[in-house]
Amino acid sequence: MLFLQNKKSSFSILFLLLLLTFQPLSSSQQLKKNVEFNTSKKDHSQKISSSLLFDITLHGFLLWASMGFLMPVGILVIRMSNREQCGRRLKFYFYIHTILQILSVLLVTAGAVMSIKKFNNAFNNNHQRIGIGLYGMIWLQALIGIVRPKRGSRTRSLWFFIHWMLGTAVSLLGVFNVYSGLFAYHEKTSRRIRIWTIIFTVEISLISFFYLFQDKLEYIQKQGVILGSDLVTPTDQGLSPNDKQKELPTDPC
Repeated sequence: MLFLQNKKSSFSILFLLLLLTFQPLSSSQQLKKNVEFNTSKKDHSQKISSSLLFDITLHGFLLWASMGFLMPVGILVIRMSNREQCGRRLKFYFYIHTILQILSVLLVTAGAVMSIKKFNNAFNNNHQRIGIGLYGMIWLQALIGIVRPKRGSRTRSLWFFIHWMLGTAVSLLGVFNVYSGLFAYHEKTSRRIRIWTIIFTVEISLISFFYLFQDKLEYIQKQGVILGSDLVTPTDQGLSPNDKQKELPTDPC
């Protein structure tokens, strides 16, 4: 009986020793597996970021060139044509506006196709939601531009109002989405965007200044600021009837 008790005690001690021996080994192996898994996961994440970095950068460049540059410049060009009544310069401004807007639509389409093929579009942020709406609005604006009625027709005023409103909305939303895209790029890649944000802000500020300056340019000229000695008084009391007739705007082309 005593032998059995001693034998049981020996087995109990041996079991405890084995448990104490293999427990650190098991924990060490588990820790090693966790480290290997985390390292593999980190390397995989870095590999994905490296492979997508070029696509993200190219996508951002296409959308900036389209909605952040070509489209605002195209609007500025057609704004400058308001000072022209007829002739080659008016046609020149119109063709430049058309070319810039066509290039803008093509670049937007390329950026949209890239985002659909290359990126995970969950539409869980404002950049993606606004972007999908802009794609449709830009193509709608292009179709409206194609069906432009002739000057003097009854539907010309309505067409111009819709074209102007939609173009203004697309331009403002496009600029906003470029900013949101820069912040999304920073969150995705952890790279600094301050310099690009400053450059883009300066660019949009200059375009906006020249856009607003178009309304005041003719007025400044009449005040003698640009014409120098050929001052023009704000009243027309000294003008002859013939001179008044010359100042009347001619019919647009």
